[in-house]
Amino acid sequence: MKRTSNILIVAALATGAFLAACNRGEHNRKPGRIYMPDMYESRAYEFYSARLSGLKPVEGTVKRGELLPYHLKESDTAQANLVKNPLTITATDLKEGERLFNIYCGICHGTALDGNGPLYKGGDGPYPAAPANLVAGAKAGLTEGRIFHVITYGYNMMGSYASQLDREQRWKVVAYIQSKKAGASAPVAEAAPAGDSTAAK
Repeated sequence: MKRTSNILIVAALATGAFLAACNRGEHNRKPGRIYMPDMYESRAYEFYSARLSGLKPVEGTVKRGELLPYHLKESDTAQANLVKNPLTITATDLKEGERLFNIYCGICHGTALDGNGPLYKGGDGPYPAAPANLVAGAKAGLTEGRIFHVITYGYNMMGSYASQLDREQRWKVVAYIQSKKAGASAPVAEAAPAGDSTAAK
């Protein structure tokens, strides 16, 4: 009997010592060694580095809620001219297209789309060559499909914006550019909410 109680006491002490060794308090700064530290603590990536910020989405993937993939390759410029905007553009979409254009495109092409943005400034900026004038001249005749293709893959000095703008956003920017061209028609007005009698006036 005495032997059994001694064994129980030793077992209780050993368990207590083991648990005390495992838990050193909430402010424990030395938790022990990690067996595979590269799996326990993942490496940090600099997402704004030149190498990562210019990456295009993985080919063949579709982000949740995004339009179907754009299958034309960079060299398919003739076929790009035939592509039509799959979105039904509303006034809200044009406003969003303008906002995105001013953020990503206006720095070069200018907010007036005349190719005289802050980086060119009539030749006084850091870029020696003028960006494309999108409302007059040769580039004003580009189709919506060709503009989308250029935004997707880039052209000459202009890089791809596929990593910054998803497909829907790119089409909204295209619709905004097209709306600023001479003779462009206004988008169809958005449907009024049910019960709104002022919409019919």
